[in-house]
Amino acid sequence: MTEVHHETVYFTGRVQGVGFRYTTLQIAKEFEVAGVVRNLADGRVHLEVEGRAADVAAFISGVEERMHSYVRQTERTAGTRAPRFSGFTIQ
Repeated sequence: MTEVHHETVYFTGRVQGVGFRYTTLQIAKEFEVAGVVRNLADGRVHLEVEGRAADVAAFISGVEERMHSYVRQTERTAGTRAPRFSGFTIQ
């Protein structure tokens, strides 16, 4: 099985209740990425995304650009692993 680029991203700020997850889903449709976005109990949004490194980077940049007025901080962790997602979903 081939490995894919994977990133775990935490967005902090006023990121819940503003359509953040739905917007992230719409942006994901513009790229060849798979993953999941979910709200966390502490008020952050958690994003896991995988695909080609360039697609993942462009996707995350797209989310940051589109939602920049709501995001105070972005924490990213990157690596490679076997694919775990099929499509992109909201949880």
